[in-house]
Amino acid sequence: MPLFDPRVMAAAMRVLARGDLGRYTTRFPSEVEALEKELCSYVGVRHALGVNSGTSALICALVGAGVGPGDEVLVPAYTWVSSAAAPLAAGAVPVLVEVDETLTIDPRDIERKITPKTKAIVCVHMLNLACNMDAIMAIAEKHGLIVVEDACQAVGVTYRGRRVGSIGHVGAFSFNAHKNIQSGEGGAVLTSDPKIYARALMYHDVGSYIRQGRVQTDEPLFVGVNYRMPELSAAILRPQLRRLDAQLESRRRRRQYVVSKLSQPGARFSVSPHNDAESAVGLSVIFEDVEKAKAFSGAKGVVRLIETGRHVYTNWESVLGRRSAHPKLDPYAWVGRADPITAETCPKTLDILARTCSVQLLPEIPMPAYRLVVRRMVDAIRA
Repeated sequence: MPLFDPRVMAAAMRVLARGDLGRYTTRFPSEVEALEKELCSYVGVRHALGVNSGTSALICALVGAGVGPGDEVLVPAYTWVSSAAAPLAAGAVPVLVEVDETLTIDPRDIERKITPKTKAIVCVHMLNLACNMDAIMAIAEKHGLIVVEDACQAVGVTYRGRRVGSIGHVGAFSFNAHKNIQSGEGGAVLTSDPKIYARALMYHDVGSYIRQGRVQTDEPLFVGVNYRMPELSAAILRPQLRRLDAQLESRRRRRQYVVSKLSQPGARFSVSPHNDAESAVGLSVIFEDVEKAKAFSGAKGVVRLIETGRHVYTNWESVLGRRSAHPKLDPYAWVGRADPITAETCPKTLDILARTCSVQLLPEIPMPAYRLVVRRMVDAIRA
């Protein structure tokens, strides 16, 4: 839903007219609290916590799950850097795991990367592509690990009938300008575990001890930070959430249309596998060789994934340098890991990204215009 939609604009004006922009200071029913209840119903979890970004949501999720110094957290090598930065913010160390051709974390490499210090798995549903959650949850149960679903790029997406973010022990959403619903910045923590929720709630609000009616928990109160979501963000998200399924259905139909047009005999590419193809709302194609992928990436609406460098682990300078805000804050020393992250850490991921192109489904563009975009994609793939 465009932000200039009358329903979004009316929601923003409602909050601005009140003049109360903080969830804990407003004299009116809180927009953030209303959004949290709507997220619980929509996603299918008992608890939702509005925060100020997807990164904050990931940090709160890990802190909520008890992840901290001395722990290792398995993270895919293809994701936004926040997936790896969040464990560091919690005092833990990210350990990189290969992705497979679905562009999501490879369950086989998860098994290879587990050590006695592994505490959690961050599985990332990149580009609206769902992870193999059945396999991941089975591994987690076998080894007693926490599963954090980074669903920041897949708000509303389903995996075998369940919303992503509700399958693991705790999930994280992002609502920044590039996500399925957006408020400039914003995020949410989702869980059905009361302990994780109570800890995340305390951590996201340094003043939680003074809040009237704050969550009742046996967890000792600890010092938090300020990751609170403002009322205005929640207000403009609520009407978008109500229209989200319609947007995802548009993506699903467009995916089917593009696949039908790109499919041709003797093609030297294939549609990337999907962990739940029937409900797929994201699309990528993988080529046999890099040059064909490069040629296809020249078409409008097509991106070769290795070229989106900010999502490739070899470009995460802050993580690669292992530099914290202060030299004594060194999570790597706490776990005793000395092995550096290099191009050889996850070579399979780099090979897949070099040969894979994502196809933008662009639900905001009218279908007649999108058909022209797809026609040019077909020309490019035949060249």
